[in-house]
Amino acid sequence: MTARERLISSAIELLRRNGVAGTGLAELLEHSGTARRSVYVNFPGGKSELMAEATRTAGRLIDPTLSGIAPDGDGRESLSTFVEGWKEALRASDYTAGCPIVAAALGRTESPAAADAAGEVFAEWQTALAERLRAEGVGADEAESLATTVVAAVEGAVILCLAAQSTEPMDRTVRMLDQLIARHARP
Repeated sequence: MTARERLISSAIELLRRNGVAGTGLAELLEHSGTARRSVYVNFPGGKSELMAEATRTAGRLIDPTLSGIAPDGDGRESLSTFVEGWKEALRASDYTAGCPIVAAALGRTESPAAADAAGEVFAEWQTALAERLRAEGVGADEAESLATTVVAAVEGAVILCLAAQSTEPMDRTVRMLDQLIARHARP
């Protein structure tokens, strides 16, 4: 793994745990095992540029489950896979690490570029879900609204799971989202 890749990977993990403001450059360097010079060689804009790139990278890592595992996968299967991934990540962190995209969105004061990248990622996720839903016969306007609802509900459920130290809020949320998708998708 290159120094750039280590920095991005560390930034994603630290974003999940500490947010933008709570992640210092010294901590990033220690976590990634890179030299200070590596940050400025790979990210001339410094920490803010690194956080924005980490946000985009995290979004790309998560995006395939929202788009559908396979071309013939349906929106409900994609939702289930997406949620199971979140539940596993929450448990693996012992409920100490959430979504790096949410953390970047909330860090606008510290890094407007990372917050903007979070907005781009959320928009891409909504587009991917809406496309999947349209392929299942959901009307265009409904698909967009439903995609926004799914992203907002799952991200909110991640936060509730962190607070409750349990995946139960996610389980309840996904049951309702599954019913909502089933109601709008063609049988």
